[in-house]
Amino acid sequence: QVHLVESGGGLVQAGGSLRLSCAVSGRTFSRYVMGWFRQAPGKEREFVASIRWSEGSTSYADSVKGRFTISRENAKNTVYLQMNSLKPEDTAVYYCAARSSVIYDNWGQGTQVTVSS
Repeated sequence: QVHLVESGGGLVQAGGSLRLSCAVSGRTFSRYVMGWFRQAPGKEREFVASIRWSEGSTSYADSVKGRFTISRENAKNTVYLQMNSLKPEDTAVYYCAARSSVIYDNWGQGTQVTVSS
């Protein structure tokens, strides 16, 4: 089990940038895959990006490729989501998640990102 705490959300104009952070604690999370998901009002939660902690391999949703970058910092036990060229449709609550198998079974509380046009 790992504990996840997100931060860094806020209000930004279209075209701007934000960096989300996810502080990770718990046992042996180095074996985990870390993910970022988002949920907009009235929509289902969707995958944004993931990173395999041990080797750093990444995956992105098509909607954010080239604009968002996921990374991790071992010394700080933190996962980041750098979001550039933000669009109003990126507005959502963003969640950090972790999995050691197939299913993401550890979730943070979420952080709101609002992009104004």
